Amino acid sequence: MAMLCRSIVAVALILAQAMPAAADEPVHATRQMVVAAHPLAAAAGLDVLRAGGSAVDAAVAVQAVLTLVEPQSSGIGGGAFLLHYESATRGVTAWDGRETAPVGARSDLFLDPSGKPVSFAVAAASGRAVGVPGVIRMLDTVHARFGKLPWTSLFSRAEALAREGFPVSPRLAGLLAGNGASRLRGRAGSEAIWFPLGKAPAAGDIVAVPALAEAFGTIAAEGAGPFYEGRLAAAVVAAVAAAADPGGLTADDLRNYRAIERTPLCLPYRHVTVCGMPPPSSGGIAVAQTLATLAPHDVPALGPRSPLAWHLFVEAQKLAFADRDRWVADPDAVPVPTAGLTDPAYLKQRATLMSPFAAMPTPVLPGLPPGTGLPVPPAGATGSRGGTSHFVIVDATGNAVSMTSSVEAAFGTGIVAAGFLLNNQLTDFSFVPAAPDGRLVVNRPGPGKRPRSTMSPTLVLDRDGRLLFALGSPGGPRIAAYVGKTLLGLIDWRLDVQAAIDLPHVVNRNGATEIEAVAATDELAVELRRRGHEVTALALESGLAAIAIHADGTLDGGADRRREGVALGD
Repeated sequence: MAMLCRSIVAVALILAQAMPAAADEPVHATRQMVVAAHPLAAAAGLDVLRAGGSAVDAAVAVQAVLTLVEPQSSGIGGGAFLLHYESATRGVTAWDGRETAPVGARSDLFLDPSGKPVSFAVAAASGRAVGVPGVIRMLDTVHARFGKLPWTSLFSRAEALAREGFPVSPRLAGLLAGNGASRLRGRAGSEAIWFPLGKAPAAGDIVAVPALAEAFGTIAAEGAGPFYEGRLAAAVVAAVAAAADPGGLTADDLRNYRAIERTPLCLPYRHVTVCGMPPPSSGGIAVAQTLATLAPHDVPALGPRSPLAWHLFVEAQKLAFADRDRWVADPDAVPVPTAGLTDPAYLKQRATLMSPFAAMPTPVLPGLPPGTGLPVPPAGATGSRGGTSHFVIVDATGNAVSMTSSVEAAFGTGIVAAGFLLNNQLTDFSFVPAAPDGRLVVNRPGPGKRPRSTMSPTLVLDRDGRLLFALGSPGGPRIAAYVGKTLLGLIDWRLDVQAAIDLPHVVNRNGATEIEAVAATDELAVELRRRGHEVTALALESGLAAIAIHADGTLDGGADRRREGVALGD
């Protein structure tokens, strides 16, 4: 059970770690830096770096604190993708900590008895939506390769905050008071933590979660083992089974979970190389395709104020999203033509479909990349969710981490095990597994399968393999657009990291064009409509984090002012 308190110890700890909000200009550092979605998480990571830790060491500490202070977005009950840059070798590695479906999962996982898909709200609140959490196994695996400090030392800040209490942020308080917390209501474990007095805590109230502190202590002392075949694993299985709409997650599913090292997707763009995450994330492919189809156009000369530049960006996104929906899924379960989807000749041909004068009607059909030769089958679209976080870290030796972590929707399923929330990532599968003619959707549910994602942790290298930028964002299927826009700002328009993050969002997921509802986009909306776009203005809440590494080794960090992130460095 959580405690709402104002102990002297807790308040002193909080005041000692109070951090400023995101700045108008990039935050400058000379040695090392952390950019994360919450000041307490960024401070925990920076403390690890100051103790001589590596970027991976700091990532463990950041994720642990985020589990507590930003439970709506990520946590040890969810999954993640991570890119790592090793300065000594100038090598990039990609790590897949995506959740897996239970071995007993079938393609009709989210169909009702009549064969119709259930609503997202019903599915996301059910035990059926919980995949095997991958964050702890992935971090443990990567730490074994790149860690410097003992694993046991990396959870101390998170454990102390969970035990003594942390101040609820304005964003978390608003979500707990709003509809975003509907899945927490009516669940004894969740209500005990987040509504201990029968109502949502206000911003600044101190919340402690002793059960989570105990979980952190166990993981710190014993490693990932107890999470996958010990006390914590048993708690996860029991919580899923006890849900009103239970899932089929078993002890064997957790015991057999493995994080996977995958080959990063690194492709040239202009004078740099952009590295992203390969499938089961579609993010790396989508970003690469978007940039490649823009490459024939002089986007740098057009500049960020050009309606033509944004029109071309939208058209490139349509093509990328069409391919994403058709072709990308778990590569260990279905063939994914990654090489064909990023083939220069294929992308050059796809780019010819774009006109500078008029919008392509949507939905755009997916292409036929080399190596497929198949007729175009139905897409397996998934919707947009909001339970994700991103952070970037550069340590004193130049190693870097770009990590996107998620519980899928806000607060995941709302199901609590041992003080942490469990994900609803299996709702990232297509609810409808096949078309009316029987053709199967590649992103259908299946035993042990990893659902498709759009998480897009990104690293940008120069011609000699030196790291230039580390970045990424939350945002569901819009992530690729948020990251793509920021890359245009950094690479084509040579903006600083904060200015690139601050650029307004313009998103197309092979349908209507969504633009951020800010004054700067009013004229742009008019120009896009003139070219035939259906334009919708929305509050597009990203959570971008980025670090630029200069030739002299100094760092500039930017945090998205649309959320509560900060950049901290020395």
